[in-house]
Amino acid sequence: MDNIDAAVVHMVAERFKCTQQVGHLKAAHHLPPADPSREAQQIARLRRLAENANLDPAFAEKLLNFIIAEVIRHHERIAEDAGPRG
Repeated sequence: MDNIDAAVVHMVAERFKCTQQVGHLKAAHHLPPADPSREAQQIARLRRLAENANLDPAFAEKLLNFIIAEVIRHHERIAEDAGPRG
């Protein structure tokens, strides 16, 4: 169990490293921090994956929504740090 928990933490950390890069690209190109259409696609995809893995899709959706909210918060902070949009 300890190894699985550690793997989960490391995978989430790796995901956030990638989304930080996306946040910088979005800020550089003056794109919004959130992309509701893409997020909806990802939630639907994750629900299907959860079903195939015999995991409660509602739980998987809650988990992804939590992660997405944190990513958006990071992207907002990156955009603020990038300065005014011109």
